[in-house]
Amino acid sequence: MQYYGFFPGIVDQISLQYAFGNQDEIFASAFSILREAIAARAFPTASLSVTCRGRLVALKAFGSFTFEDEAGWNVTPATLFDLASLTKVVATTSMAMLLYERGLLDLEAPVAAIVPEFLSDTGKDPRRREVTLRMLLAHSSGLPAYEKLFVQAATRDELLRAVLTMPLAREPGVRAEYSDIGFILFGVALERLADESLDRFCQREIVAPLAMANTTFNPPMEIRRAIPPTANDKTFRGRIIQGEVQDENAFVLGGVAAHAGLFSTAEDMAKFAHTMLNGGQPILRPETISLFTRRESAPTGTLRALGWDTPSIPSQSGKYFSPQSYGHLGYTGTSLWIDPLRQLSVTLLTNRTWPDSSNQAIKQVRPGFHDAVMQALQ
Repeated sequence: MQYYGFFPGIVDQISLQYAFGNQDEIFASAFSILREAIAARAFPTASLSVTCRGRLVALKAFGSFTFEDEAGWNVTPATLFDLASLTKVVATTSMAMLLYERGLLDLEAPVAAIVPEFLSDTGKDPRRREVTLRMLLAHSSGLPAYEKLFVQAATRDELLRAVLTMPLAREPGVRAEYSDIGFILFGVALERLADESLDRFCQREIVAPLAMANTTFNPPMEIRRAIPPTANDKTFRGRIIQGEVQDENAFVLGGVAAHAGLFSTAEDMAKFAHTMLNGGQPILRPETISLFTRRESAPTGTLRALGWDTPSIPSQSGKYFSPQSYGHLGYTGTSLWIDPLRQLSVTLLTNRTWPDSSNQAIKQVRPGFHDAVMQALQ
């Protein structure tokens, strides 16, 4: 999946107007928060974009690739970042929406009807027959949140076999619990429904039509040094992770996975967000976006939509995004929040996992940054 360049004749369809000439003045407070966070070593670098009512009103980058890089690489809004779990919404959920529109995805279909291996080698737990595709998307399948499958699984097939036979941790449909395992399984189902791999489908149906020219799984070797590193992995891969997916399970899956693996830029994410705010044009219908981004009614108390998250109290989106908003976070320090009521989006990309994922300071930085952006736009 290598798309570096320009897709002629398509960008006009997106109609995102570039209007960030006064961004340093308008977003002075928000930018200051990021500069201070970098100085406090919350993360080495950050890239951001803000869209509002069809206009790209902020596009900016700060910092260096690592804390130790005093000279600094040329970090720009065109710098690629490991999106981590933003893959779930930009790639996987978008693929699900497209298949749904084409009548290929039935949200109420049992997972086992599409992936029969889900019923094998698990003690024949009858509850597994109750798990639906909707439950996987809404994180209510009963599958566990996360497992270090990469410790035992050396190949893609071995890891997928572990996912397909993973015992349920609880009753399906009873409680929403964020699950990478469920999303990996959902990706298997999507690829079978489409009869095509996730990366190829997304390149043709999402990335190319939206002119997201710098969005890719598995960035080519020749550009990896221009991507901020996400980890100094001393236990699993034994090297600095730069330009390859930080998530170990996704790495064993070959860098293409439904839960992680996509790389992108702040500018490309702005194009994607603008498409969502623009009723899905030119790839989706407004009613499909409404269905997938609306908070689910079950399980009781869930904050999840289909693939997407919604603001909680308190929320990493801050305190100003409307209840109709939706978004997602990524483990590497990435986030995307979209507010259809106010017609705006905010993308923040960082490599907060450098060097070892222990730094959690972004949890305090992100809400303040979002609040400052929203206040600037009032």
